[in-house]
Amino acid sequence: MSTIDLLLIAGTVLTPAAIEAGGRSGRTAVAVRDGIIVGVAPESDALVAGWPAAAAEVLDLGDATVSAGFVDAHIHPVMGLRLTRGLDLSGITEREAVRAAIAAYVAGRPADEDWILAWGLDPAVFGGGEFGNDLLAGVDGGRKLFITLFDGHSALASAAAIDAAGVRGDAVFSDASALGLDADGRPNGMLYEFSAQQLVLEHIPDQIFDDRVQQLADLLAGMAATGIVAGQMLDLMAEDSFELLEELERRQDLPIRLRISPSVFPGFTRDDLERHLRYQELAGRRWYVRGVKLMIDGTIDNGTGWLFEPDTKGESRQSIWLDPAEYREAVRFFHEHGIPTATHAIGDKGIAFVAETLRSLPPSDVQHRIEHIETLPYDVLDEIIASGAAASMQPTHCTLYTRADHTDNWSQRLGDERADRAWRTRDLRDRGAILALGSDWPIAPYDPRGIVAAAQLRRPAGREQVEPVGPDQSLSARAALEGYTSEYWRSVGEPGGRIEPGLPADFTVWALSPLTTDPDTFAESAVLLTVVGGTPSERDTSGTHTS
Repeated sequence: MSTIDLLLIAGTVLTPAAIEAGGRSGRTAVAVRDGIIVGVAPESDALVAGWPAAAAEVLDLGDATVSAGFVDAHIHPVMGLRLTRGLDLSGITEREAVRAAIAAYVAGRPADEDWILAWGLDPAVFGGGEFGNDLLAGVDGGRKLFITLFDGHSALASAAAIDAAGVRGDAVFSDASALGLDADGRPNGMLYEFSAQQLVLEHIPDQIFDDRVQQLADLLAGMAATGIVAGQMLDLMAEDSFELLEELERRQDLPIRLRISPSVFPGFTRDDLERHLRYQELAGRRWYVRGVKLMIDGTIDNGTGWLFEPDTKGESRQSIWLDPAEYREAVRFFHEHGIPTATHAIGDKGIAFVAETLRSLPPSDVQHRIEHIETLPYDVLDEIIASGAAASMQPTHCTLYTRADHTDNWSQRLGDERADRAWRTRDLRDRGAILALGSDWPIAPYDPRGIVAAAQLRRPAGREQVEPVGPDQSLSARAALEGYTSEYWRSVGEPGGRIEPGLPADFTVWALSPLTTDPDTFAESAVLLTVVGGTPSERDTSGTHTS
């Protein structure tokens, strides 16, 4: 071999053959040139061939395990910077506990701070009753509070915030967004879906641009430190997203690659569709635009999903599109232009509608995808398979926010029969569907080790006392690994996610193997190194030798 930029040598390298062999490879060398894998061979053969002498950098990783680089199929890094401002309420499920946390936070804020923000509010704090800002009575200090619920699809605004924003009960939206109203038709503080939230958000000052650039750098570096080499950003909610990325790349390389699929919303115009086509031409060194994101419904927890039958509160009865035929028009437009779509679909009727839409498209090599797929009847599963759509799912949405005894808000709204169809990852995979995995950060933590564990255990990693949710839907270690590697790349219709010559040199180096390690143990194991395009991005140098 002529020249090598980087040579990795490790005790286990998860090539396709090694994966087939259950994770056994023997010491193996991987050669990289110009960001591409150019050779994979047993260490002894590489030595004979003179690979180390030809390499500009050699990393001997000892007994570590090298996998194809992990890709999170669903993240919101730029939007998430705004959503995660202020007090983090994640994990608090008791009404009085959340009220105490809010009261203490409000009391500690400067008197001249105009808006007080919080996020991660669990709907369980409403105790099955009506959602509204009576939750804040006596704890908001009469100040303007804006609190995003944990799924990001609704928010709670204090009475002072509603008044300051001039929100009226007769507001009309271009989609199925809605306001929560009291018995007299006045806004009760609940803002369902993005158009409703925007009524208040447009009055909240944005963060300083330079601060957001640094926050984005820190966020992506944090992702890299957990083993992620790339993520699919499924939105373009912040209008200056491209400017943020360009400025960050002016300062440094992005710690991970970003594939951006901008959102298309109800009420679009022909100019909007054409603009999304032009977006496909945009790229930086480690980010590029490919595909679009759509939503067919909201969420079960907020009553904005799309179900065949209403939930137990009489909600989740309609699409987010006032005319769902408009959604079909958008999908067909992008399909005809060779642009893949990824559609948020959570309720059973919404999933069915998306699958039927994709099945009706003319034959093509464009790979479309359905996001989330939370409650899935057998006949709708059949429709997904027939459509050829890939599935993109988030195991920790199941394991962090639902319970096996159905006492959580999601299950209570659906009832036992529909809740028992939760996150059917195993059935989709067994039926031959492409299954990519991810976090949906900031809706759930991004660390893939915990997600890979949850996919196998159907409970949170490290919490053996928690009863698994639908254990018959647990994935094998191999399926979980592939959900972050080869299955991701299949879900976008592109080559990648395997360690073999000719593919991008993106790797994650683990102290313990994701294929053979107990899932709870793997969730706590070290990430030694990530490599993006042949360049080491994050490294824990203990146990490695560089020459």
